[in-house]
Amino acid sequence: MSRARLAVALFVVVAVAAFFAAGGHGFFTFENLKSQQAALERWREMHPWGAALGFFAVYIAFSSLSLPAASIPTVLAGAIFGPGLGVLLVSFASAIGATLAMLLARFVLREWVQRRFHAPLAGINRGVEKEGAVYLFTLRLVPAFPYFLINLAMGLTPIRAWTFYWVSQLAMFPATVLYVNAGTQLASLDSLRGILDWQL
Repeated sequence: MSRARLAVALFVVVAVAAFFAAGGHGFFTFENLKSQQAALERWREMHPWGAALGFFAVYIAFSSLSLPAASIPTVLAGAIFGPGLGVLLVSFASAIGATLAMLLARFVLREWVQRRFHAPLAGINRGVEKEGAVYLFTLRLVPAFPYFLINLAMGLTPIRAWTFYWVSQLAMFPATVLYVNAGTQLASLDSLRGILDWQL
């Protein structure tokens, strides 16, 4: 692995470790989100532009580093920004963050993986080159495939970055609307499972 790839890999590891060391995993929980809702709404009322831009930047960093519980910031967007602005912020931030995560995986791992597993991956590479958008769109719509794993796995393929970006934004839009809308009803939710309630 080259020095540049090693440096990027170490940066990601240190950033993720710092997130957990600072207690970030405790902040991004459903229970904490509910308890902090009023304070976050006041912060948004006092600093509307700063809140929106800050949230946008944090969401990109959150998703580009493949941190867990990506649904929590999405619900948070609905709770403090409402359905319109919340969907707009999350839709673009999640697609940008996912693309950055994909490019990080590509830069750090793709060359080694393709060289090590060239024969088994040959068919997959040809399929992605021809129908990469369809593959990605399908994966995004299947809840069984975790968001961050799709980002990392597609980085090992030859899919174009622009194709990855626009397909991700389009395919993730329904889930974005669902979770942001749930955030607008945060007070009535007891857990994230409540997002699937048919009335909500």
